[in-house]
Amino acid sequence: MSEPKSIRVDVELAGQKMAFMTSFENEDKLKTAANAVNDQITQITSGPNKSIERAALMTAVSFAAQIQDLKEQVQVITEPGVSSAAIQELSTKLDAIEKQVDIALDCLSLPGSPRSIVP
Repeated sequence: MSEPKSIRVDVELAGQKMAFMTSFENEDKLKTAANAVNDQITQITSGPNKSIERAALMTAVSFAAQIQDLKEQVQVITEPGVSSAAIQELSTKLDAIEKQVDIALDCLSLPGSPRSIVP
């Protein structure tokens, strides 16, 4: 019997339980990413800013900036033994992550939001 191609993973983001589908191999990555996002949102909303929508956007921008930093680092790698193919592969993966962040921002609509930002 073969393993299922995707599994349901339940996580909590900004006090909301959410379900994601992912491959078994990516379950831990998804949980780690969700925890990082939840921690960032919790930190932002524990201050004077209580808007979950604003905190989610700030978190997305923060992570997008970290991705940009990584892209810049990839471009300046000069370590011996690192092939240009490996650098290109990392760059392609970072571009894909950046697109996912953009899509998430475009489609973000949280329960209790004062307005929908879904296009």
